[in-house]
Amino acid sequence: MIEDAQPNANPLAGRCSMHPQVPNYASDATHIPDAHLLHDALIAARARTEEILPLLRLWIETNSHSRNVAGANAMGDLLAASLAETGMNLVRRQGDGVGDHLLWHTDAWSRPGASRVVLVGHHDTVFPPGAFELCEERGGRLHGPGAVDMKGGLAIGRTALAALFDAGILHDLPLAFISVADEEIGSRDSRPFLEKTIRGASAALVLETGRLHDAIVTRRKGAGGVDVAARGRSAHSGNDHASGLSAIRALCRFVDAAEGLTDYDAGVTVNVGVISGGEARNTIPDLARCELDFRFVRQVEGDELMKTLENLARAEEEASGARLVIEGGVHHPALEKSRASQELLERYAACAKAAGLGFDEAPLVGGGSDANIIGSLGVPTIDGLGARGGGLHTRNEQIEIAALGPKSEALVRFLCIWAREARGDRDS
Repeated sequence: MIEDAQPNANPLAGRCSMHPQVPNYASDATHIPDAHLLHDALIAARARTEEILPLLRLWIETNSHSRNVAGANAMGDLLAASLAETGMNLVRRQGDGVGDHLLWHTDAWSRPGASRVVLVGHHDTVFPPGAFELCEERGGRLHGPGAVDMKGGLAIGRTALAALFDAGILHDLPLAFISVADEEIGSRDSRPFLEKTIRGASAALVLETGRLHDAIVTRRKGAGGVDVAARGRSAHSGNDHASGLSAIRALCRFVDAAEGLTDYDAGVTVNVGVISGGEARNTIPDLARCELDFRFVRQVEGDELMKTLENLARAEEEASGARLVIEGGVHHPALEKSRASQELLERYAACAKAAGLGFDEAPLVGGGSDANIIGSLGVPTIDGLGARGGGLHTRNEQIEIAALGPKSEALVRFLCIWAREARGDRDS
């Protein structure tokens, strides 16, 4: 089975320049795909680009909110139908309370010692049925829920794979394409499937929302979340105030200390976004709760931050006598740049440049994605390769139609090069 594939050596390790720059593939014969294969693939990609808008309209009109299981599965079925002609093997992992998670792979993916490459996406979106339903083209942009986050990215991936199939390249490529149905709510259900599939791959390309000027994402902050419950002792605020122990007061002291851990220079933030407690104005509250989010740049900082929050809770217990219980922790590890991911960035950047796209590295991104999970496995990962647009998670969500073709072409160029190198590994 595909999930039982053994890890293989990472061919990118140790090949990164100490001075990052876009390599000149034209001067390095080892990086030039067979000219006729690349030509055929690019011709096929340009023809397949004509299919993107009809597909996207259908996909956008299919509500696939993370908790709309039927809708997410309907979207998954549409995605599967669009890839059926490629003949890739499809593995469907049933979701628990969410839609099914889907994985396509070539036969070459299972070849022993293959240098495997993975495309990653998600087919769930943030808007529940009835909240935002629109699919409208105006001013060169396609508007609608999930357009940029990330049905546009899925369309780019599908277009590239279909073009490689047309050119006769796809099935010789050790490739998998995974799309999960719960990324927008943290990938808790899909994470074991995602990790088991991707562990040991040589590279991962995540088709999340494209950044400004097509900048390529190599770093994302890690994220954690905790629920804190403070328990005190209730009493009548007029008749017996001295006997009470206010859970709200204890929790507020904890909140103040926790948010004081924010350090903008270090890229660390702590935010309490929800707080509640008490029953009546004349009753000393015996219970209060809050929900806290924290972000960090390096994984070690996230681990240390969680320990510090636990220490603050214990300190408040000792000072006031109230009991504070913390549940939760780090849920998205930091995506940290490595030498191997720098090399992967350079390889893709050259292909993006050749396709007429921007090719710079993006600044640190505060939000998380499945790239955080993949990077924590030691798999070289780049992100933000999806559609160019804006308004994600808002009612102004839209994509730039003209960029869909070049985005698909960049991916085709990258995968053609990968196929040539994979063929060389097999023949050597």
